[in-house]
Amino acid sequence: MRSAPVLGVRALASVVMAYALLAGCAEAAGPVAPDRAARPSGTSAHDARPAKDPTPRAQPYRRWGLTAPLPAPPSPPTRRPASRAGGALPVVDRVPTRDQVVFLTYDDGAEKDPRFVDMVRELRLPVSMFLTDSVVGPGYGHFARLRSVGASIQNHTLDHAALRGLPYAGQRAEICGQQNKLRARFGIRPQLFRPPYGTYDATTLRAAADCGIAAVVLWRAAMEGDGELTYAKGPDRLRAGDIVSVPSGEPTGLSLRERTTRLLREIQGRGLTVGRLEDYV
Repeated sequence: MRSAPVLGVRALASVVMAYALLAGCAEAAGPVAPDRAARPSGTSAHDARPAKDPTPRAQPYRRWGLTAPLPAPPSPPTRRPASRAGGALPVVDRVPTRDQVVFLTYDDGAEKDPRFVDMVRELRLPVSMFLTDSVVGPGYGHFARLRSVGASIQNHTLDHAALRGLPYAGQRAEICGQQNKLRARFGIRPQLFRPPYGTYDATTLRAAADCGIAAVVLWRAAMEGDGELTYAKGPDRLRAGDIVSVPSGEPTGLSLRERTTRLLREIQGRGLTVGRLEDYV
């Protein structure tokens, strides 16, 4: 009659011993590894790795000769400061704006460097290309690529003739003729027109308006072939709202890319950035 209690005690002892062994194994496993203890729930070991060095973001700017990214331009104005007023065709060389922006415009279309397309794409430059048909020649494909990376295409006449003093029919042929060429090439009718050499008269304005142009665009500053900025009027420094002309096909001097780099350095040095002209005119 005493054998049953003895078996019960032995069974209880076995249970206690098994529990002790399990507890010892848990302690032997040691504390949770520090990296796992610090990792938030729901993340993987890959997520917990340190972030990569952010400096590669600046590589495109260094590749084009800049030491820092250009500041992002402000949001476009709700109303274009240089828009048509009272039916008159506006003529602008700078935009009346407090936004700290200048506008980059390129004339003629003589230079067709594929690396300039890369530059516009990587730096996200909102440039405006004023094209002359006789200068572009068979090279419209280059400007289609520029347009695909954000450049706008505008009118600079068929043959780069000095318009002032020409009869209405001749001026209209130069302006409307290029409107038609650009529509055939790109499916667009440009809104902006730059007269060759910056010369025009009342007949130019009438012909341009009749060809569907919304504004005549001149410039206050120009980046010449030697990389120097010249100013048409006002102070000899870039100011907010300035329109800058960069001619192409200069016989000597710096390439279009090199002049653009110098221009961007000057823009940064003045605390400015590049805006999209079509948002303001």
